[in-house]
Amino acid sequence: MSLHKAAHGKPAGTRELSPLPKLLDIPEEEMRALGYRAVDEVVSHLSTLATKCVGRKAPMEDLQPKVMEPMPRQGRSVDEIFRRLRETVFSNIMNIGHPRFLAFVPGAPNFVGIVGDLLASGFNVFSGSWIGGSSAAAIEIGVIDWLCKLCGLPEGSGGLFVSGGSVANLTALTVARHNILNDHLEGAVAYLSDQTHSSVERALRVIGLRQEQIRRVPGDETFRVSTDQLTRAVEEDRGRGLRPFCIIANAGTVSSGAIDDLHRISEICRANGMWMHVDGAYGAAAVISDEGRALLEGLSLADSLSLDPHKWLFQPIECGCVLLRNAILLRSTFQIHASYLSEIHLNAEVNFCDYGIQLTRSFRALKVWMSFQYFGLDTFVQAVEHGLALARIVEAEIRRRPVWEVVTPAQMGIVTFRRKGVGESFYRRLHHAMLQDGYALLTTTVLNNEVVLRMCTINFRTTNDDINQILDWLERLAPDCIEGSS
Repeated sequence: MSLHKAAHGKPAGTRELSPLPKLLDIPEEEMRALGYRAVDEVVSHLSTLATKCVGRKAPMEDLQPKVMEPMPRQGRSVDEIFRRLRETVFSNIMNIGHPRFLAFVPGAPNFVGIVGDLLASGFNVFSGSWIGGSSAAAIEIGVIDWLCKLCGLPEGSGGLFVSGGSVANLTALTVARHNILNDHLEGAVAYLSDQTHSSVERALRVIGLRQEQIRRVPGDETFRVSTDQLTRAVEEDRGRGLRPFCIIANAGTVSSGAIDDLHRISEICRANGMWMHVDGAYGAAAVISDEGRALLEGLSLADSLSLDPHKWLFQPIECGCVLLRNAILLRSTFQIHASYLSEIHLNAEVNFCDYGIQLTRSFRALKVWMSFQYFGLDTFVQAVEHGLALARIVEAEIRRRPVWEVVTPAQMGIVTFRRKGVGESFYRRLHHAMLQDGYALLTTTVLNNEVVLRMCTINFRTTNDDINQILDWLERLAPDCIEGSS
């Protein structure tokens, strides 16, 4: 017998571990009760949403004493947890799916998508490799293929699901840097409109461009990027020995819904060997409707495209995606072989960890797949058409009211307008009054250096009556927000 083993054959110095209780498991009946209670809370929330305040922004001094507490050493009762959720958490959020939440870009999730999130979390699906979740990868491939076809992208296109438009833009621009510049940034220049979303400039900074390598090109009177000025900027930079490599086009700007001339931008890119990325985070989904497809003519010419199903495809946050004209370029940009992942590369299988920056990925495709399986494409088309039509109703109603005037007409579900005869401080006061009242919420933006109100109607729960009531409500709030009013 070895001197290092005890008589019973176990290594010397070891001892039996006592059996432990199932520390983080709970009995089946308690799991069901907790799950049913959570579902009841969500269903109650959604079914009464229209009767609720649109949301509340609590001051930090109110929240801090309620949430900044020592971590509990012992567990609390379910009743106590849900009481605190109702009183502290869910009473101090913006209900962005509310029918009268028309600020920013509303996200109104459908319940089937919510259930998809629950199932993806409950089964804890790892969607980073084929071996980790082959069916999850297959469904993601299928849903991405649906979206590529809807956007008119050719055979060989593909992409992946990410958290949202910010990461979609970052992923696409990383591919552009790798494939156009071979990752050498000296003298590289990227071009974007002065209406482009801030996430694009942030992405350009993250991939290594300095401020002087980012050209913001002015828009025209309709807030589409001026392709004449864009052409001149590219030619001037090339003449100075710089390396123009990418143009970011807009498929629905957040401020006004403007769509850049995608055909002309594609021509500029092809003539100069540049990458064409389209930021369609909210707007590209409108392509599923006849009207949207006509407005987005040229979308299929993009080398890369961002699209957020958690916006105009009515999925719960987080759910964005990036689509590539040539899907292989994602893998050539991001794939890195690691010894501890060697098994996942043994076969010619799709491992989404090779297509982006995440190894550990949730099964985001499931909620989209389930939603389309349950409702069918035609229902989503109707919901998108509803948002487009509502914006036209907003525009017509504003034109009917003498104290307001339209700044930009209805386009891609967005209308901007202003109050006649007021200064900039009016809009700050009005926004504060809206938050205090809680009946509805709009936000402001700046167009031609002027603050204007902005309404985004891409919420399938919003009705014609909601529009009229919101505008009546604004007229009641407005007089007290005019400077000098008592």
